Amino acid sequence: MKQDPTKVRHIPQKVEERGFLQVCTWLTGELKVHLNEKIKLYNQKYPGLLKIIWHPERKGLAQAGNSGWEAATADVVAILDVHIEVSVGWAEPILAQIQEDHTMIVSPVFDNIHFDTFELDKYQQAVDGFNWGLWCRYDALPQAWIDLHDVTAPVKGPSIMGILAANRLFLGEIGSPDGGILIYGGENVELSLRVWQCGGKIEVLPCSRIGHLERHHKPYALDLTPALKCNALRVAEIWTDEHKYMVYLAWNIPLQNSGIDFGDISSRMALREKLKCQTFDWYLKNVYPLLKPIHTIIGYGTMKNLLDENVCLDQGAISGNTLIVYNCHGFSSQYVYYHLTGEFYVGQLIAEASDSDCCLTDPGKTEKPTLEPCSEAATNGLHIYWDFKQGGAVMNRDTKRCLEMKKDPSGSHVLVLQTCTKQVWEIQHTIRDWGQTNSQ
Repeated sequence: MKQDPTKVRHIPQKVEERGFLQVCTWLTGELKVHLNEKIKLYNQKYPGLLKIIWHPERKGLAQAGNSGWEAATADVVAILDVHIEVSVGWAEPILAQIQEDHTMIVSPVFDNIHFDTFELDKYQQAVDGFNWGLWCRYDALPQAWIDLHDVTAPVKGPSIMGILAANRLFLGEIGSPDGGILIYGGENVELSLRVWQCGGKIEVLPCSRIGHLERHHKPYALDLTPALKCNALRVAEIWTDEHKYMVYLAWNIPLQNSGIDFGDISSRMALREKLKCQTFDWYLKNVYPLLKPIHTIIGYGTMKNLLDENVCLDQGAISGNTLIVYNCHGFSSQYVYYHLTGEFYVGQLIAEASDSDCCLTDPGKTEKPTLEPCSEAATNGLHIYWDFKQGGAVMNRDTKRCLEMKKDPSGSHVLVLQTCTKQVWEIQHTIRDWGQTNSQ
Protein backbone atom coordinates (compact mmCIF):
# COMPACT_ATOMS: atom_id res chain seq x y z
CA MET A 1 0.00 0.00 0.00
CA LYS A 2 1.32 3.41 -0.92
CA GLN A 3 2.21 5.52 2.11
CA ASP A 4 0.65 8.94 2.60
CA PRO A 5 3.60 11.23 3.44
CA THR A 6 1.30 14.05 4.56
CA LYS A 7 0.06 12.13 7.58
CA VAL A 8 1.36 13.21 10.95
CA ARG A 9 -0.10 10.31 12.97
CA HIS A 10 3.33 9.39 14.32
CA ILE A 11 3.89 12.75 16.05
CA PRO A 12 2.89 12.21 19.69
CA GLN A 13 -0.22 14.15 20.67
CA LYS A 14 1.47 15.86 23.60
CA VAL A 15 4.09 17.26 21.26
CA GLU A 16 1.44 18.57 18.89
CA GLU A 17 -0.53 20.28 21.64
CA ARG A 18 2.43 21.90 23.38
CA GLY A 19 3.85 23.26 20.15
CA PHE A 20 7.42 22.45 21.18
CA LEU A 21 8.37 21.15 17.78
CA GLN A 22 7.83 22.27 14.25
CA VAL A 23 8.76 20.00 11.36
CA CYS A 24 10.01 21.47 8.09
CA THR A 25 9.88 19.23 5.03
CA TRP A 26 10.49 19.80 1.36
CA LEU A 27 7.69 18.73 -0.95
CA THR A 28 7.62 17.29 -4.44
CA GLY A 29 5.20 17.91 -7.28
CA GLU A 30 3.09 14.78 -6.91
CA LEU A 31 1.92 15.95 -3.47
CA LYS A 32 0.36 19.18 -4.73
CA VAL A 33 -2.98 17.85 -5.96
CA HIS A 34 -4.74 17.28 -2.65
CA LEU A 35 -2.19 18.74 -0.27
CA ASN A 36 -3.93 22.04 0.44
CA GLU A 37 -7.15 20.19 1.30
CA LYS A 38 -5.36 17.86 3.67
CA ILE A 39 -3.54 20.71 5.38
CA LYS A 40 -6.86 22.50 5.86
CA LEU A 41 -8.38 19.41 7.52
CA TYR A 42 -5.46 19.01 9.92
CA ASN A 43 -5.50 22.68 10.86
CA GLN A 44 -9.20 22.49 11.70
CA LYS A 45 -8.26 20.02 14.43
CA TYR A 46 -4.93 21.60 15.38
CA PRO A 47 -5.10 25.30 14.39
CA GLY A 48 -1.84 26.58 12.93
CA LEU A 49 -0.10 23.19 13.22
CA LEU A 50 0.83 22.91 9.55
CA LYS A 51 1.85 25.49 6.98
CA ILE A 52 3.29 25.28 3.50
CA ILE A 53 5.96 27.57 2.07
CA TRP A 54 6.07 27.29 -1.73
CA HIS A 55 9.20 28.17 -3.68
CA PRO A 56 8.34 29.48 -7.17
CA GLU A 57 11.33 27.56 -8.54
CA ARG A 58 13.62 24.74 -7.40
CA LYS A 59 16.18 26.16 -4.98
CA GLY A 60 17.71 23.05 -3.49
CA LEU A 61 17.71 21.43 -0.08
CA ALA A 62 19.64 24.12 1.78
CA GLN A 63 17.22 26.85 0.72
CA ALA A 64 14.20 24.64 1.45
CA GLY A 65 15.43 24.06 4.98
CA ASN A 66 16.21 27.75 5.33
CA SER A 67 12.67 28.73 4.30
CA GLY A 68 11.20 26.29 6.79
CA TRP A 69 13.38 27.58 9.59
CA GLU A 70 12.44 31.19 8.83
CA ALA A 71 8.73 30.38 8.93
CA ALA A 72 8.92 28.37 12.16
CA THR A 73 8.02 29.90 15.53
CA ALA A 74 8.43 26.98 17.96
CA ASP A 75 11.37 26.52 20.31
CA VAL A 76 12.68 23.51 18.40
CA VAL A 77 12.69 22.87 14.66
CA ALA A 78 13.25 19.59 12.87
CA ILE A 79 14.35 19.62 9.24
CA LEU A 80 13.33 16.38 7.54
CA ASP A 81 13.09 14.88 4.07
CA VAL A 82 9.52 14.31 2.98
CA HIS A 83 10.35 10.67 2.20
CA ILE A 84 10.61 9.58 5.83
CA GLU A 85 8.30 8.02 8.40
CA VAL A 86 8.93 8.83 12.05
CA SER A 87 8.57 6.21 14.79
CA VAL A 88 6.37 6.49 17.86
CA GLY A 89 8.22 8.45 20.54
CA TRP A 90 10.84 9.83 18.16
CA ALA A 91 10.48 13.43 19.33
CA GLU A 92 10.78 13.14 23.13
CA PRO A 93 14.52 12.22 23.19
CA ILE A 94 15.20 15.09 20.81
CA LEU A 95 13.36 17.60 22.94
CA ALA A 96 15.01 16.39 26.13
CA GLN A 97 18.51 16.62 24.68
CA ILE A 98 18.02 20.10 23.24
CA GLN A 99 16.39 21.32 26.45
CA GLU A 100 19.49 20.16 28.33
CA ASP A 101 21.87 21.91 25.90
CA HIS A 102 20.48 24.46 23.44
CA THR A 103 23.72 24.35 21.36
CA MET A 104 23.14 20.68 20.54
CA ILE A 105 22.19 19.67 16.98
CA VAL A 106 20.70 16.19 17.13
CA SER A 107 20.01 13.52 14.56
CA PRO A 108 17.79 10.46 14.87
CA VAL A 109 18.99 7.03 13.78
CA PHE A 110 18.01 6.21 10.20
CA ASP A 111 16.37 2.89 9.32
CA ASN A 112 15.92 1.95 5.68
CA ILE A 113 12.56 1.70 3.92
CA HIS A 114 12.91 -0.23 0.65
CA PHE A 115 11.56 1.89 -2.19
CA ASP A 116 10.01 -1.09 -4.00
CA THR A 117 8.42 -3.01 -1.10
CA PHE A 118 8.19 -0.45 1.75
CA GLU A 119 9.75 -3.06 4.04
CA LEU A 120 11.76 -1.63 6.93
CA ASP A 121 15.34 -2.70 7.69
CA LYS A 122 16.62 -1.66 11.08
CA TYR A 123 20.13 -0.27 10.69
CA GLN A 124 22.88 -0.76 13.22
CA GLN A 125 23.97 2.22 15.25
CA ALA A 126 26.72 4.21 13.53
CA VAL A 127 28.32 7.65 13.39
CA ASP A 128 27.55 10.09 10.57
CA GLY A 129 30.79 11.08 8.87
CA PHE A 130 32.11 12.15 5.47
CA ASN A 131 35.11 11.66 3.21
CA TRP A 132 37.45 14.20 1.61
CA GLY A 133 35.00 14.62 -1.25
CA LEU A 134 32.66 15.94 1.49
CA TRP A 135 30.27 13.11 0.73
CA CYS A 136 28.50 11.45 3.66
CA ARG A 137 29.30 7.99 4.95
CA TYR A 138 28.83 5.90 8.09
CA ASP A 139 31.74 5.48 10.51
CA ALA A 140 32.21 2.94 13.27
CA LEU A 141 31.08 3.77 16.78
CA PRO A 142 33.83 5.31 18.94
CA GLN A 143 35.37 3.09 21.57
CA ALA A 144 34.52 5.63 24.27
CA TRP A 145 30.80 5.14 23.54
CA ILE A 146 31.13 1.34 23.47
CA ASP A 147 32.87 1.43 26.86
CA LEU A 148 29.80 3.10 28.39
CA HIS A 149 27.82 -0.15 27.96
CA ASP A 150 24.70 1.97 27.49
CA VAL A 151 22.93 1.54 24.16
CA THR A 152 20.70 4.54 24.92
CA ALA A 153 23.59 7.00 25.34
CA PRO A 154 23.89 9.78 22.71
CA VAL A 155 26.82 9.44 20.32
CA LYS A 156 29.00 12.43 19.51
CA GLY A 157 29.39 12.69 15.76
CA PRO A 158 31.40 14.85 13.36
CA SER A 159 28.49 15.33 10.97
CA ILE A 160 24.83 14.82 10.20
CA MET A 161 23.18 13.22 7.19
CA GLY A 162 20.86 16.18 6.61
CA ILE A 163 17.95 15.25 8.91
CA LEU A 164 18.23 17.11 12.18
CA ALA A 165 16.56 18.93 15.03
CA ALA A 166 17.86 22.00 16.81
CA ASN A 167 17.00 24.96 18.96
CA ARG A 168 15.51 27.45 16.52
CA LEU A 169 17.22 30.48 18.02
CA PHE A 170 20.61 28.75 18.12
CA LEU A 171 20.32 27.98 14.41
CA GLY A 172 19.73 31.67 13.89
CA GLU A 173 22.79 32.58 15.96
CA ILE A 174 25.18 30.45 13.91
CA GLY A 175 23.65 31.50 10.62
CA SER A 176 21.06 30.15 8.24
CA PRO A 177 21.86 27.31 5.80
CA ASP A 178 24.21 28.43 3.04
CA GLY A 179 22.04 29.61 0.16
CA GLY A 180 24.99 29.22 -2.21
CA ILE A 181 24.77 25.43 -2.00
CA LEU A 182 23.30 24.17 -5.28
CA ILE A 183 20.51 21.59 -5.66
CA TYR A 184 21.82 18.74 -3.50
CA GLY A 185 24.93 17.51 -1.70
CA GLY A 186 27.26 19.28 0.71
CA GLU A 187 24.66 21.19 2.71
CA ASN A 188 24.85 18.68 5.55
CA VAL A 189 28.66 18.88 5.80
CA GLU A 190 28.57 22.69 5.60
CA LEU A 191 26.15 22.88 8.51
CA SER A 192 28.12 20.29 10.47
CA LEU A 193 31.40 22.17 10.16
CA ARG A 194 29.70 25.44 11.03
CA VAL A 195 28.08 23.94 14.12
CA TRP A 196 31.25 22.37 15.50
CA GLN A 197 33.64 25.17 14.58
CA CYS A 198 31.32 27.91 15.82
CA GLY A 199 30.38 26.69 19.28
CA GLY A 200 27.81 23.93 18.82
CA LYS A 201 27.79 20.15 19.11
CA ILE A 202 26.32 17.24 17.15
CA GLU A 203 24.92 14.01 18.56
CA VAL A 204 23.06 11.00 17.19
CA LEU A 205 20.28 9.78 19.51
CA PRO A 206 19.80 5.98 19.58
CA CYS A 207 16.36 6.35 21.18
CA SER A 208 15.02 8.47 18.32
CA ARG A 209 14.49 6.53 15.11
CA ILE A 210 13.02 7.32 11.72
CA GLY A 211 12.47 5.28 8.57
CA HIS A 212 14.12 6.77 5.49
CA LEU A 213 12.80 5.80 2.08
CA GLU A 214 15.92 5.22 0.01
CA ARG A 215 15.35 6.60 -3.46
CA HIS A 216 15.86 4.47 -6.55
CA HIS A 217 17.53 7.53 -8.09
CA LYS A 218 18.02 11.19 -7.23
CA PRO A 219 15.32 13.29 -8.93
CA TYR A 220 17.15 16.61 -8.96
CA ALA A 221 19.16 16.38 -12.19
CA LEU A 222 20.37 13.79 -14.71
CA ASP A 223 23.96 14.45 -13.63
CA LEU A 224 24.59 15.83 -10.17
CA THR A 225 28.38 15.85 -10.52
CA PRO A 226 28.72 19.56 -11.47
CA ALA A 227 26.64 20.63 -8.46
CA LEU A 228 28.44 18.25 -6.11
CA LYS A 229 31.85 19.55 -7.19
CA CYS A 230 30.76 23.16 -6.90
CA ASN A 231 29.27 22.61 -3.46
CA ALA A 232 32.31 20.71 -2.20
CA LEU A 233 34.68 23.48 -3.29
CA ARG A 234 32.45 26.16 -1.78
CA VAL A 235 32.42 24.39 1.60
CA ALA A 236 36.16 23.74 1.37
CA GLU A 237 37.00 27.37 0.64
CA ILE A 238 34.90 28.63 3.55
CA TRP A 239 35.60 26.08 6.27
CA THR A 240 38.66 23.87 5.68
CA ASP A 241 41.47 26.45 5.68
CA GLU A 242 44.86 25.07 4.64
CA HIS A 243 43.40 21.58 4.23
CA LYS A 244 41.14 22.57 1.34
CA TYR A 245 43.63 21.04 -1.10
CA MET A 246 42.43 17.59 0.06
CA VAL A 247 38.96 18.32 -1.31
CA TYR A 248 40.46 19.36 -4.64
CA LEU A 249 42.53 16.17 -4.73
CA ALA A 250 39.55 13.98 -3.85
CA TRP A 251 37.56 15.44 -6.76
CA ASN A 252 40.55 15.48 -9.13
CA ILE A 253 40.33 19.24 -9.59
CA PRO A 254 43.36 21.46 -10.36
CA LEU A 255 44.55 23.39 -7.32
CA GLN A 256 44.88 26.52 -9.44
CA ASN A 257 42.41 27.84 -12.00
CA SER A 258 39.86 25.09 -11.41
CA GLY A 259 37.31 26.67 -13.73
CA ILE A 260 34.54 25.99 -11.19
CA ASP A 261 32.42 28.93 -10.03
CA PHE A 262 31.42 28.24 -6.44
CA GLY A 263 29.85 31.66 -5.98
CA ASP A 264 30.47 34.61 -3.70
CA ILE A 265 31.61 33.44 -0.26
CA SER A 266 32.34 36.84 1.27
CA SER A 267 29.20 36.86 3.45
CA ARG A 268 29.96 33.37 4.76
CA MET A 269 33.56 34.32 5.55
CA ALA A 270 32.24 37.40 7.37
CA LEU A 271 29.87 35.18 9.36
CA ARG A 272 32.77 32.94 10.33
CA GLU A 273 34.78 35.95 11.45
CA LYS A 274 31.83 37.38 13.40
CA LEU A 275 31.27 34.10 15.27
CA LYS A 276 35.02 33.72 15.98
CA CYS A 277 34.88 30.13 14.82
CA GLN A 278 37.57 27.51 15.40
CA THR A 279 39.96 26.43 12.66
CA PHE A 280 39.45 23.29 10.61
CA ASP A 281 42.67 21.93 12.07
CA TRP A 282 41.02 22.19 15.50
CA TYR A 283 38.03 20.30 14.13
CA LEU A 284 40.20 17.47 12.77
CA LYS A 285 42.09 17.10 16.04
CA ASN A 286 39.18 17.44 18.45
CA VAL A 287 36.12 16.22 16.56
CA TYR A 288 37.11 14.08 13.56
CA PRO A 289 40.58 12.57 14.02
CA LEU A 290 39.57 9.65 11.77
CA LEU A 291 39.84 11.92 8.73
CA LYS A 292 43.50 12.35 7.83
CA PRO A 293 45.05 15.05 5.63
CA ILE A 294 47.87 13.79 3.42
CA HIS A 295 50.84 16.08 2.88
CA THR A 296 52.96 13.87 0.59
CA ILE A 297 50.89 13.73 -2.62
CA ILE A 298 52.78 15.32 -5.50
CA GLY A 299 50.89 14.00 -8.52
CA TYR A 300 47.25 13.09 -9.01
CA GLY A 301 44.51 12.45 -11.54
CA THR A 302 44.29 10.05 -14.43
CA MET A 303 47.49 8.31 -15.52
CA LYS A 304 48.39 7.22 -19.05
CA ASN A 305 51.11 5.25 -20.78
CA LEU A 306 52.19 7.09 -23.93
CA LEU A 307 51.92 3.85 -25.91
CA ASP A 308 48.15 4.40 -25.91
CA GLU A 309 46.77 7.66 -24.52
CA ASN A 310 43.17 6.47 -24.90
CA VAL A 311 43.43 4.15 -21.89
CA CYS A 312 44.07 4.99 -18.25
CA LEU A 313 45.06 3.11 -15.13
CA ASP A 314 41.88 1.83 -13.49
CA GLN A 315 40.98 0.22 -10.18
CA GLY A 316 38.86 -2.31 -11.99
CA ALA A 317 36.09 -4.29 -10.29
CA ILE A 318 35.39 -3.15 -6.74
CA SER A 319 35.74 -6.69 -5.41
CA GLY A 320 38.99 -7.30 -7.31
CA ASN A 321 42.57 -6.36 -6.55
CA THR A 322 44.08 -6.38 -10.05
CA LEU A 323 45.03 -3.07 -11.62
CA ILE A 324 43.86 -2.70 -15.23
CA VAL A 325 43.91 -0.22 -18.08
CA TYR A 326 40.55 0.90 -19.40
CA ASN A 327 39.18 3.52 -21.77
CA CYS A 328 39.65 6.87 -20.05
CA HIS A 329 36.44 8.15 -18.44
CA GLY A 330 37.77 10.25 -15.55
CA PHE A 331 35.60 8.81 -12.77
CA SER A 332 37.02 7.97 -9.36
CA SER A 333 38.11 4.42 -10.24
CA GLN A 334 40.75 6.07 -12.46
CA TYR A 335 42.07 8.52 -9.89
CA VAL A 336 45.74 7.95 -9.10
CA TYR A 337 47.70 9.65 -6.30
CA TYR A 338 51.50 9.51 -6.27
CA HIS A 339 53.29 10.25 -3.01
CA LEU A 340 56.70 11.75 -2.44
CA THR A 341 57.35 8.67 -0.30
CA GLY A 342 56.76 6.39 -3.31
CA GLU A 343 53.24 4.96 -2.89
CA PHE A 344 50.62 5.00 -5.63
CA TYR A 345 47.03 5.16 -4.36
CA VAL A 346 44.57 4.04 -7.04
CA GLY A 347 40.84 4.72 -6.82
CA GLN A 348 38.82 7.04 -4.61
CA LEU A 349 40.91 8.94 -2.06
CA ILE A 350 39.77 7.73 1.36
CA ALA A 351 42.50 8.92 3.73
CA GLU A 352 41.12 7.44 6.92
CA ALA A 353 43.19 6.58 9.97
CA SER A 354 42.81 2.92 9.00
CA ASP A 355 44.78 3.43 5.76
CA SER A 356 42.18 1.64 3.67
CA ASP A 357 43.31 3.34 0.46
CA CYS A 358 44.46 0.90 -2.24
CA CYS A 359 48.19 0.82 -2.98
CA LEU A 360 49.81 -0.35 -6.20
CA THR A 361 51.87 -3.43 -5.31
CA ASP A 362 54.51 -5.58 -6.98
CA PRO A 363 53.86 -9.03 -5.45
CA GLY A 364 57.30 -10.17 -6.64
CA LYS A 365 56.21 -13.62 -7.84
CA THR A 366 54.02 -12.90 -10.88
CA GLU A 367 54.00 -10.35 -13.64
CA LYS A 368 50.58 -9.01 -12.64
CA PRO A 369 50.46 -5.85 -10.47
CA THR A 370 47.93 -5.89 -7.63
CA LEU A 371 46.09 -3.38 -5.48
CA GLU A 372 46.15 -3.96 -1.73
CA PRO A 373 45.02 -1.93 1.31
CA CYS A 374 48.12 0.12 2.05
CA SER A 375 48.45 -0.78 5.73
CA GLU A 376 48.06 -4.51 5.02
CA ALA A 377 50.51 -4.41 2.13
CA ALA A 378 53.17 -2.74 4.26
CA THR A 379 52.60 -5.18 7.13
CA ASN A 380 52.82 -8.18 4.81
CA GLY A 381 56.08 -7.01 3.30
CA LEU A 382 54.71 -6.39 -0.17
CA HIS A 383 56.52 -4.00 -2.47
CA ILE A 384 54.55 -0.74 -2.51
CA TYR A 385 57.25 1.88 -3.16
CA TRP A 386 57.88 3.13 -6.68
CA ASP A 387 60.20 5.60 -8.38
CA PHE A 388 58.45 7.84 -10.89
CA LYS A 389 59.03 11.15 -12.56
CA GLN A 390 56.55 12.86 -14.86
CA GLY A 391 57.11 11.51 -18.37
CA GLY A 392 59.27 8.67 -17.09
CA ALA A 393 59.13 5.00 -16.11
CA VAL A 394 57.29 3.57 -13.10
CA MET A 395 59.85 1.30 -11.40
CA ASN A 396 59.49 -0.59 -8.14
CA ARG A 397 62.24 0.35 -5.72
CA ASP A 398 62.69 -3.20 -4.39
CA THR A 399 62.18 -5.46 -7.40
CA LYS A 400 63.49 -3.00 -10.03
CA ARG A 401 60.66 -4.12 -12.31
CA CYS A 402 58.67 -1.55 -14.26
CA LEU A 403 54.93 -1.17 -14.64
CA GLU A 404 54.38 -1.44 -18.38
CA MET A 405 51.79 -2.40 -21.00
CA LYS A 406 51.74 -5.15 -23.56
CA LYS A 407 49.09 -6.49 -25.94
CA ASP A 408 47.26 -9.70 -25.17
CA PRO A 409 46.12 -12.15 -27.91
CA SER A 410 42.92 -10.11 -28.43
CA GLY A 411 44.94 -7.00 -29.20
CA SER A 412 43.99 -5.18 -26.00
CA HIS A 413 46.58 -3.66 -23.70
CA VAL A 414 47.20 -5.31 -20.35
CA LEU A 415 49.47 -4.30 -17.48
CA VAL A 416 52.60 -6.28 -16.65
CA LEU A 417 55.60 -6.02 -14.36
CA GLN A 418 58.77 -6.70 -16.28
CA THR A 419 62.31 -5.60 -17.01
CA CYS A 420 62.08 -1.96 -18.00
CA THR A 421 61.82 -1.21 -21.72
CA LYS A 422 61.71 2.58 -21.45
CA GLN A 423 57.93 2.91 -21.51
CA VAL A 424 56.88 6.23 -20.00
CA TRP A 425 53.85 7.47 -18.07
CA GLU A 426 52.23 10.84 -17.39
CA ILE A 427 49.91 11.80 -14.55
CA GLN A 428 47.23 14.44 -15.08
CA HIS A 429 48.13 17.02 -12.41
CA THR A 430 51.32 17.84 -10.56
CA ILE A 431 51.70 19.98 -7.46
CA ARG A 432 54.45 21.79 -5.63
CA ASP A 433 57.70 21.84 -7.61
CA TRP A 434 57.55 18.21 -8.65
CA GLY A 435 57.55 17.30 -12.34
CA GLN A 436 55.79 19.72 -14.62
CA THR A 437 54.29 22.79 -12.99
CA ASN A 438 51.14 22.94 -15.13
CA SER A 439 48.20 20.55 -15.40
CA GLN A 440 48.16 18.37 -18.47
